[in-house]
Amino acid sequence: MPAVPGNYYNQQNQPSCFDRMKMGFTIGFCVGMASGALFGGFSALRYGLRGRELINNVGKVMLQGGGTFGTFMAIGTGIRC
Repeated sequence: MPAVPGNYYNQQNQPSCFDRMKMGFTIGFCVGMASGALFGGFSALRYGLRGRELINNVGKVMLQGGGTFGTFMAIGTGIRC
């Protein structure tokens, strides 16, 4: 059996740094939205919000949490590139 050349596993099939940052943002956004749904939902229920107010408040908290956590995950992934 012939030996595998040393540079067989090179950079040809790996994603670029920008692709990694996009993936980091996407994963961070999903995690931030999930945590925003949990924390925002519980806090809105504690304040006594119901119906449309509850949905609007939880949606806003989810987007804020997703955007914040996604941005920090993208920055962290960019630093690792």
